[in-house]
Amino acid sequence: MTHPPPGESLEPEEPAPAALPPDDPTNPYGRYGQHDQPEYQPGPGPYGQHPGAPGAGGGPWPGGGPGPGAGPGPGGGPVPGLGPGPGYPGPPGGHPGYPGNPNTNTMAILSLVFAFVFAPAGIVLGHLAKKQIRETREQGEQLANWGLVLSYLFTVLYLAGCCAWIGVLLWATNNNGGSY
Repeated sequence: MTHPPPGESLEPEEPAPAALPPDDPTNPYGRYGQHDQPEYQPGPGPYGQHPGAPGAGGGPWPGGGPGPGAGPGPGGGPVPGLGPGPGYPGPPGGHPGYPGNPNTNTMAILSLVFAFVFAPAGIVLGHLAKKQIRETREQGEQLANWGLVLSYLFTVLYLAGCCAWIGVLLWATNNNGGSY
């Protein structure tokens, strides 16, 4: 059996069907390849239209909606995460249910990182982080504690390893390759 050269087929070629113009009544797909479908008409839906939805009237959004973030949040107050707006002070003592300062102390994170990189620096950073956390009430006290624990542990292991290495060197130099 022989194979045809590249680009040729064993099948006899049939002429391709002629494309029908979109306005042809025999074209089963209609204009632009779509079947006859009713045009979409947006309506209020089964539950009516939400009063704050675009197009509901009464606001600066297209169709008159009030815009995103407008109106009270779930508890009737300002939306969490969005401040009270420029020129308005926030509620005294911060938002209810939120701690005073939600930031994590950077030195606490660095203390934990440096425990693995250079443990003595992790010790210094851990103590500085604990002092800052007491003063600023930031988060990250457990990070600082773990940074300190691991930094002290790795420092002790490093010093023990150095002492063992020095002991091996001293033993090797004093032994001078002699017998037991």
